[in-house]
Amino acid sequence: MALPIPLLLALAVPASVTDCDLLFAGGRVVDGTGAPWFRADVCVAGDRIAAVGRLDGVRAKRRIDASKLVLAPGFIDMLGQSEDYVLIDPRVASKITQGITTEITGEGGSIAPLNARMIADNESWKAFGLAADWTTLSGYWKAFERARPAINLGTFVGAGGVREMVVGNDDRPATPAELQEMEKAVAQAMEEGALGLSTSLIYTPGRFASTEEIIALARVAARYGGIYITHQRSEDDEIDESLDEVFRIARETPIPAEIYHLKTAGRPQWGRMGAVLKRIEQARAEGLDITADQYPYEASSNNLNASLPVWMREGGRDKMLARLADPQQRAKAKADYLADDPYWSDGGPSRILVTSVLNPELRKYEGKTIEEIARTENKDPYDALMDLVLADRGNTGRVTFSMSEDDVRTALKHPLVSFCTDSGGRGTDGPLARDKSHPRAWGSATRILGKYVREEKLLSLEEAVRKMTSLPAARVGLADRGLLRPGMAADLVAFDPLTVRDKATYAEPSQYSEGVPYVAVNGQLVVDEGRITAARPGRPLKGPGYRP
Repeated sequence: MALPIPLLLALAVPASVTDCDLLFAGGRVVDGTGAPWFRADVCVAGDRIAAVGRLDGVRAKRRIDASKLVLAPGFIDMLGQSEDYVLIDPRVASKITQGITTEITGEGGSIAPLNARMIADNESWKAFGLAADWTTLSGYWKAFERARPAINLGTFVGAGGVREMVVGNDDRPATPAELQEMEKAVAQAMEEGALGLSTSLIYTPGRFASTEEIIALARVAARYGGIYITHQRSEDDEIDESLDEVFRIARETPIPAEIYHLKTAGRPQWGRMGAVLKRIEQARAEGLDITADQYPYEASSNNLNASLPVWMREGGRDKMLARLADPQQRAKAKADYLADDPYWSDGGPSRILVTSVLNPELRKYEGKTIEEIARTENKDPYDALMDLVLADRGNTGRVTFSMSEDDVRTALKHPLVSFCTDSGGRGTDGPLARDKSHPRAWGSATRILGKYVREEKLLSLEEAVRKMTSLPAARVGLADRGLLRPGMAADLVAFDPLTVRDKATYAEPSQYSEGVPYVAVNGQLVVDEGRITAARPGRPLKGPGYRP
C-alpha cells in the first residue's frame, strides 16, 4: 500500500543533514497541504527547512521541545495593510504574535507608485513622522530593507493609486494618453516586484474607473504572470452585478482573480453567502480561476468618510471638506444617504464604532458609537457623523457591524476561501499603540484556531492551516513558502492546540494572542517562548514579473 505524502516526507531525511540552527523536536506537523498531521522533528539550517522526520543523530545549536505543540508553516495574510506600518514600527507585533510571518498588501491604493502630490496629501504619515523618500516600488523596497521589519511582505500595484497619480481624484474617464501612462506605471511596478493588479472599487478614485479601464490594466499585469485582486464594487445590494464585473475581468483579460474579504454586508443580504459561493463555483466550472479570502469577524473597518455619498468624496480631501462646510451640500448628502440606506434609522448609528482619530482633540470619541456621540452632543446621528469627518479632516477610522455570523461561518469553511486580516500590524506600546483598532489586527489567525477549530469544530485543524498557508502562497506565487517541507523557507509557527486563542475584543482590541510560543521568519525566532525578540529578518517578496 502506498504511504501518505506526509509520512513519505517524514521518512525522507537527507543523509547530509548533521547540524541545525534550530531543531523543533517531536512536534505534531501540520504541513499546509491539508493532509493529516504526523509527528516529526523539524530542522532549520540558516533560512531554510533542512529536514523533517526522525532526527535523532542531528546536532542543533538550539533544541526546542515541541511534543505538546503543533508545527505549521508561518501564516500568510492575504490582505495585511502594514506596508507603511512596518516603517513606523517594524516589530509588526500584533501579527507575529498570532503566527503571521508574511503579509500581502496593496489594496487598490498601494505603497507605490506615488507622486509628490500624493505624498503631501497623506496626513497620517505626517502625524507619525514618516517621510516617504520613494515614488516607485523599487524605492519602497529599499525603505523596507532599511527598516528591517519582522515579517515578509509582498504587494500588489493598486489601480486606484495609479489612477490618482495620473488622472487625479475626479470622476471622469481616463483619456487615451492617460490610460497609456497608467499602463506604463503598472508595467513598471510589475517589473519592480508587484504580485499583480488590485482594485478597491467602493472608494474614490478607484470607484470612477470603468470595467474597460480595469481590463486594460489587468492585461498588463497578466503579461507578467500576475493576478487580479479586488475589493469588489459592491458587497451589499448590488453584489450580483459586482460579481458579474469580477467574472468579466477574469474572462476578458484573461487573468486569475481573487475577491478581497468576501462578505455579504447589510441586513437584506444576510443569508446569501451560500449563493455567492455557488456563483464562484459556477464561474470556476466555466473555466474562470476565481478565489476569495476572508477575516473571521462580523464587523468591517474603514474610514468614517465612506458613509458619505460618492459625490461628496469626489475630487479629493479638500473638495470633500469644502462640501461638508456648505449647509446646502450637507443637507443634500444627508438626504441622499438616508434614501440609500433605509436601515440607518433602524439602529444604523449604533452599528458604527469610532476606533481612531488623527486630531488629538477628538480622542474622546474613540470607542464610542455614532449613536452615543449624537446623544451626548444632542445632534442628529448623521449630522454628528459629518461633523466628525469634517473636524478630523477625513482621517477617522471606524468599525461597522454589517455581517451575520452565519455568513462568516459559511465562507470560513469553504475550500476556496483563504485568510486575511485586512488590518495593519500594531503593538501594545510604541507609536501605533495610541489608537484603537479592529480586533482582526490582533487575533484573526488565533480566532480561527481557537474558536472555529477547537471549540466549534467548524473545520479541521489541517484545513484551517491549509487556508492560512499553502492556499494563499499558491495564489500569489510564493513558491518557497506555505508548506512545511525540506527546502522551503523557514517561516514556521509552533502553537499549543489546547490553549491558542485570540484575546482582542471590539471594546479592548489591543491584546496579543495566546498559545503561540514560537514563530520563526526566515529561520530566526521573532517570538521565542511567547516573547517578542529583537530579530528583524523579514524580506520583500517579489512577484513573477520582477526584473532585477
